[in-house]
Amino acid sequence: MSNGTVAKRYAIALFQVAKEQNLLEKVEQELLAIKTVFAENKELNSVLNHPKVTKETKKSLVKESFANVSTPVLNTLMILIDRHRQAIISDVVEFFIGAANDERGIADAKVYSARELTEDEKKTLESTFAKKVGKSALRIQNIVDKSVIGGVKLRIGNRIYDGSVSGKLARVERELLK
Repeated sequence: MSNGTVAKRYAIALFQVAKEQNLLEKVEQELLAIKTVFAENKELNSVLNHPKVTKETKKSLVKESFANVSTPVLNTLMILIDRHRQAIISDVVEFFIGAANDERGIADAKVYSARELTEDEKKTLESTFAKKVGKSALRIQNIVDKSVIGGVKLRIGNRIYDGSVSGKLARVERELLK
């Protein structure tokens, strides 16, 4: 079984527990913090994945590091360590966030633009593209990318909407080369 499939199962189980206990928002915030810690601390990953470090040592390290997280999150981390699946923690977080977003009718969107977008521009993009992807709202992350030149490029899940000047120039170039 692939790591993605396994991570999805853990994420769905955690999602169901969080939903039953009305902890969806809290668990999502905790998981995002945990993902950030794992992304920024490569030493933590190497210790948790080292074969000579005992499970008990790994568990105590995680308990100390994440002492303030809710019980469902801590229990999930402990189960992942017990089953030697600590390498999929970030995948579990991604699948959990996807499930939580689906539950709320929200999608995450990355907007690439040549300059920082205003709140009005973000709201306009959100209202326009939320309908196109069948969601009630978008959570927009604006990424300033000078190579866009002008306009915007939007990424929602695996869909890309390219209304950038650089994208239009590339399309014109391809047409001219035909």
